[in-house]
Amino acid sequence: MLPWKRKFRSLAALLLAVAATVTVPAATAHAATAPDRGWNDYSCRPSAAHPRPVVLVHGTFANSVDNWLSLAPYLTARGYCVFSLDYGELPGVAVFHGLGPVADSAKQLSAFVDRVLAATGAAKADLVGHSQGGMMPRYYLRFLGGAAKVNALVGIAPSNHGTTLSGLTALLPYFPGIEDLLTTHTPALTDQVTGSAFLTRLNEGGDTVPGVHYTVIATRYDEVVTPYRSQFLSGPDVRNVLLQDLCPVDLSEHVAVGLFDRIAFHEVANALDPAHATPTTCASAFS
Repeated sequence: MLPWKRKFRSLAALLLAVAATVTVPAATAHAATAPDRGWNDYSCRPSAAHPRPVVLVHGTFANSVDNWLSLAPYLTARGYCVFSLDYGELPGVAVFHGLGPVADSAKQLSAFVDRVLAATGAAKADLVGHSQGGMMPRYYLRFLGGAAKVNALVGIAPSNHGTTLSGLTALLPYFPGIEDLLTTHTPALTDQVTGSAFLTRLNEGGDTVPGVHYTVIATRYDEVVTPYRSQFLSGPDVRNVLLQDLCPVDLSEHVAVGLFDRIAFHEVANALDPAHATPTTCASAFS
């Protein structure tokens, strides 16, 4: 094999491997159904204390169960009606979702929110998303009428302004054909590259829309959505949180912060119920 071809295949494999770290390594956990674990219960009625259902939006290469095996029970135990969806499926690809064009995924989110609101009788929902799932809803809010149906968007390590994948995407122009390869097999990755046409349109005219409360929770050690400060939003009604400002010894990276970091979860709970927020510290890991 020619040297340039070896480099081409190595880079493609590396890019896909990095992107794959946004999911739980054990995909077999998907066999457990969400209702058995206390969420996606369409008989759930929001309480006076928590009047809005929470919709969890998974990340790239993840799904509606694996991404939320810790956060969904954390929220249901606190009295929330919690729901999660699968989106961005590609033909012939099982378990791993969030791969299709992000704009199409936002349409799936729109339909799912409508279903949840109809089932629960709530006027609005709150959205909590990890990685792509923290960014994709912004398309729904801006272009698909979601702002009228959503009270708050909480993004955990969201790809709001794209990612350089730690600089790897800067190599794309040197390997003709790799960008087409990624677009064909995982369009969502191309959409999330810094400077993509999708992100340019999404962020034109400002990061936020009126009427929605925004929270971004980031970790300094994120190795996927880089640089980590690109996750933060600008605009009114935005709270950007760096976990290490709350707990300096929190070493969570991109995967851990969404999957099992209870310090991050405590900040999610604060964002969902700011009137009863309590300080987030290292001790929140045990709450």
